[in-house]
Amino acid sequence: MALLPILCYPDPRLHTVAKPVQAVDARIRQLVADMLETMYDAHGIGLAATQVDAHERVIVIDVSEERDRPLVLINPEIVWASPEKQVNEEGCLSVPGIYDGVERSSSVRVSALDEKGEPRTIEAEGLLAVCIQHEMDHLLGKVFVEYLSPLKRNRIKTKMLKSRRDTVRA
Repeated sequence: MALLPILCYPDPRLHTVAKPVQAVDARIRQLVADMLETMYDAHGIGLAATQVDAHERVIVIDVSEERDRPLVLINPEIVWASPEKQVNEEGCLSVPGIYDGVERSSSVRVSALDEKGEPRTIEAEGLLAVCIQHEMDHLLGKVFVEYLSPLKRNRIKTKMLKSRRDTVRA
């Protein structure tokens, strides 16, 4: 397994739309293993392949307290979303240190393949539902800050660019 570099906003590669996985083979299973290691190392609860510059429809999630129940979603599709919405504070490994409220469906039903290529359907609510929707946005080339006002988004972009410049100088 290997730690993968996580792209940081406003990197334009974060806006790449991911392509469907053609076959769940050894290469995809290695990507999943590397993504899980990267997510756990970064203390995240979700990671989309887009965030590690692999533009395929792969998501890893673990919202368990013990961090021992990884969920792998390959080619995920939301087949139902509740009309009820709620605002939750979200953060993102690609936008470190930034948190803000985003409105999303309270629950979702998702169909996907698992790491063995087996089809599965997941009913999710609460944090898991939020995380699935957040990570699926990444597969569409969308970062959570795009739900915020243009003023907030520009402030975040400026802060992230300044942080990157300061890191390069150090």
